[in-house]
Amino acid sequence: MEGPHSARFPSSPVGETSRRATVIRGAADERARRRATATGRCDVRVGTPPMPDAPAPDFHHAPVMLAEVLAALGSATEGWVVDATVGGAGHAVALLDAHPGLSLLGLDQDPSALAAAGERLARFGPRARTVRARFDALAEVVAAELDGAAVVGVLLDLGVSSPQLDRADRGFSYRLEAPLDMRMDPEGPMTAADVVNGYAEADLAHVLAIHGDERFAARIARAIVSARPLRTTTELAAVVRDAIPAATRRRGGHPATRTFQALRIEVNRELEVLPVALDAAVEVLRPGGRLAVLSYHSGEDRIVKRALRWHETGGCTCPPGLPCACGAVPALRLLRRGGLTPTPAEVTANPRAGSARLRVAERLPRPAPEEAP
Repeated sequence: MEGPHSARFPSSPVGETSRRATVIRGAADERARRRATATGRCDVRVGTPPMPDAPAPDFHHAPVMLAEVLAALGSATEGWVVDATVGGAGHAVALLDAHPGLSLLGLDQDPSALAAAGERLARFGPRARTVRARFDALAEVVAAELDGAAVVGVLLDLGVSSPQLDRADRGFSYRLEAPLDMRMDPEGPMTAADVVNGYAEADLAHVLAIHGDERFAARIARAIVSARPLRTTTELAAVVRDAIPAATRRRGGHPATRTFQALRIEVNRELEVLPVALDAAVEVLRPGGRLAVLSYHSGEDRIVKRALRWHETGGCTCPPGLPCACGAVPALRLLRRGGLTPTPAEVTANPRAGSARLRVAERLPRPAPEEAP
């Protein structure tokens, strides 16, 4: 169960790993779903009671790199911060406490997290709002909720809080027997069971290799296909364990760690939706506003780094070292060339934070519109 130092679980060979964000296949479906999210009023407002099937008191989140996030997003004294992955509101509450001039709009697709966030943010009154939405709907939700108000900060914390792992019925944990679910959004269209029991062996191996960096992906995929149908997390964990050579099983963490990570990413399309959310975050920020992104594994961080670099250059295609001649307009200024990592003290207190990396950028002024001739 979650302790005082629990936080989002890093993707590493040791321990379980999880992340947020669901995306449905198909660009057209994505656009339609985001429009429905923004206009269909699927809100959970601050102060509303928790959903009966997901009691808020069970959802606790101790935020990673809190001091660094506060410093990154507290540069503006007034305006709105969008916490696009509000979770249990750990970062959100600290931001509002530390900066009385800020207001906060929190998004999350998990009704349990959102109910908890609503309860914890209720004391801030109109300074806080919550909306049930995935973070790729950020632009639409901001347009619907803030009516042109200045957005001075956006936070994307790409982890998942431990209560999602601790609730066996969610199917994220290889230690707790449960149906193979792994959906961040309980209403999502695809479960881990669909992937495990429905994907062709080659496709399954590809998922394990790409999303889990699993060196034994082909062996595990072959074992899974041979053992079908698999119904529970513990059944799957046992099959994965037996598929990995004994010498390897004796080293590092649980042998099913990478497989469960890969399946969760595939079910929720986590890496596919991230670029959409990053582009939206840049678009909604006012000049001088800050974007802070916490990632926990290399796949996420590569996407974040690439997206921030693209916005830093405006997508310039000119040879390095030469003046830009392609007309690219930079949108961001990176505040440092590498990502920030947790302090040794934080990692000692909370080893699960060890893989976190924080990247921060500042929105540049938009170019003045050209005058009509």
